[in-house]
Amino acid sequence: MQDVLAAWHAIKFGGAMVYPLLALGVLAIVIIVDRAVLYARCLRLPVELANLVETFGFSWVELEERLNELGPRNAYGRFLQVIADNRNKPAWWVESRAGDEAGRIEKTLARGLWVLETVVTAAPLLGLLGTITGMMQSFNVIGASTLVAPTQVTAGVAQALIATALGLLIAVLALFAFNLFSRMQSQSLDTMERLGSRLVDHIRLDQEGGSESAPIPRPAAVAR
Repeated sequence: MQDVLAAWHAIKFGGAMVYPLLALGVLAIVIIVDRAVLYARCLRLPVELANLVETFGFSWVELEERLNELGPRNAYGRFLQVIADNRNKPAWWVESRAGDEAGRIEKTLARGLWVLETVVTAAPLLGLLGTITGMMQSFNVIGASTLVAPTQVTAGVAQALIATALGLLIAVLALFAFNLFSRMQSQSLDTMERLGSRLVDHIRLDQEGGSESAPIPRPAAVAR
């Protein structure tokens, strides 16, 4: 507990810029936790389902059962379910519906990431502003009197360094999280597009009389 209090007093010594920086840090952590929970729930793709879609002559009944097991919140389940529900319609219709669903999924996954991107830019700038105000305080002490008080000068320098370090720390945390979530989002959309293409191939075969199974349509290129 004493260590926490000591750290808090040290951070407060960074001046007025510490408070907006801490607000940005708390906001970034909230977004990171929220996105981490959402991605863990939505981007779960069972190996059995992926292997089933990759199979040439799979059963649509079994596919429906697998999709129902995922639940309505799973992004892969939502995307593939749209294709399965429209498999008896023309391919162009299925592609349009799949593209619309992919766009909605992308918006859901990307929600809040702009905040992290803003924090990455804003935190170092606020830290730099704290650096400038701290150095101005030190120079003001030096110029205000012929007798310089070393403690007052070092106080300004310390304020500048604390603000800079805090701003960089928050920016680095937000940057790593933003890149991680962006990468996961990109990979998941690529996987959806690939699996959707497999289903479309089956649908076209069914519509051409190559299979007795009910057809499943091909999603349009996933919106990025």
